[in-house]
Amino acid sequence: MVTDIPRLPALWDPLLRDFVDGHQAMIHDLVDGFDAPLHFLFPGRFARNVAEFQRVLDDRQVSGRIYYAKKANKARCFAHAAAASGIGVDVASTGEFSEALAAGVCGTDIGVSGPSKSEALLRLAVSHDALIAIDSEEELDRLIAISGQARRTARILLRMAPTARGDSRFGLSAEALRVALSTCAATQASVALEGFSFHLSGYSAMERCNQAAMAMRACMAARELGLAPNTINIGGGFAMSYASESDWRAFQHAHRPDDYHANKVFGGFYPYHSACSGARMLDAILAGTPDTESATLAELAREYGLKIMLEPGRALLDQAGFTVFAVQGVKDCGDYGIATVNGTSFSVSEQWFASEFLPDPELLSVTREPSRSPRTGAPYRACVGGASCLDSDMLTWRKIAFGQRPEPGDLLIYPNTAGYQMDSNESSFHELPLPPKLVLTLDGARPRWRVDRLFQFPGA
Repeated sequence: MVTDIPRLPALWDPLLRDFVDGHQAMIHDLVDGFDAPLHFLFPGRFARNVAEFQRVLDDRQVSGRIYYAKKANKARCFAHAAAASGIGVDVASTGEFSEALAAGVCGTDIGVSGPSKSEALLRLAVSHDALIAIDSEEELDRLIAISGQARRTARILLRMAPTARGDSRFGLSAEALRVALSTCAATQASVALEGFSFHLSGYSAMERCNQAAMAMRACMAARELGLAPNTINIGGGFAMSYASESDWRAFQHAHRPDDYHANKVFGGFYPYHSACSGARMLDAILAGTPDTESATLAELAREYGLKIMLEPGRALLDQAGFTVFAVQGVKDCGDYGIATVNGTSFSVSEQWFASEFLPDPELLSVTREPSRSPRTGAPYRACVGGASCLDSDMLTWRKIAFGQRPEPGDLLIYPNTAGYQMDSNESSFHELPLPPKLVLTLDGARPRWRVDRLFQFPGA
């Protein structure tokens, strides 16, 4: 039944790999005990990722500031880890702002992004002296009124519209920037311009390098108006590798529509391998020479006395978590099966982008009672469906090559899901419980766990 089929084995942090391989009974017990899918979180790995980014800034002798993009995962433990690591947090709502404060992040270390922010969010940001990325002239005018009423000076960045994409709804055009600069120069008691920001789609280091050079030139122009900007925010979008280069290349070459349930076709996939990912991508940006310059971006930042601010989300969560579902049943469909699990695709959120989370889920078989016959090891292909009444509720449309036929009580482990996959659009559809998040510590003789936040038990 399983011959030459596409596979995409995930890369694993050795500590997490050892935990899964060495504590399968513990994982089964936790899934049984909580009677729900589970998200396993590893803030220790988050801290290591922060250190890797900071090391690049130090090695390039760049004054920089890292802000964790909180939207990438709602877990409290990562905001706490950000505070403990001494970095800031990027937020876009009053809820995210409040959680960052509760985690111990100072207001001055909170960045506020997003379009047309609510009055409540702007007032909260002003009162806590947070750094606000202004997205429009109208928003700047509203903020000036709010800060004037509060008799405070709001700290701001002006968000630049991406030059490579004219249809983006975010940021200020060149003309709008000129107007905003004049406004900032005339209202310095109400707003203090600290610099310029941008956020680019895609994962090109060179595009970010070039856009950063434009932001630097904007800083120079602002200084001529009597302003004192000192910061360039290059945003996020740092690529992350979920699989090896060879496995990703082989998968792209091998997969076909009939490898997916219902011959499902997707418009595109996340690049599951990148030769320049995470902190290495930051290094490439800083080491790059912008098209209009003769010096590297790092050298220009030092020359102009500018600080580089960045907002990684997914990249700080690389290898910082995985998700476990329990198999409820398997329906045979000829040459493959459909495994139904005790959760929904809302907990593997790549479907939000009309795509699929491609790294292979792993089958963790339940231990059989001695009285039952042993399971056969014949390979078995199956896609994975959610426990809802929606035909489109598929965690994995692809027919995965499992080592044996899944059975009720088996577990499926989805690897490396902490960044954007876990909870971007989770829903308690059908009154199903939201998967609890368990925080794991692996620095002792045995793993320790705790619940990240309160949640509703089934039927509660």
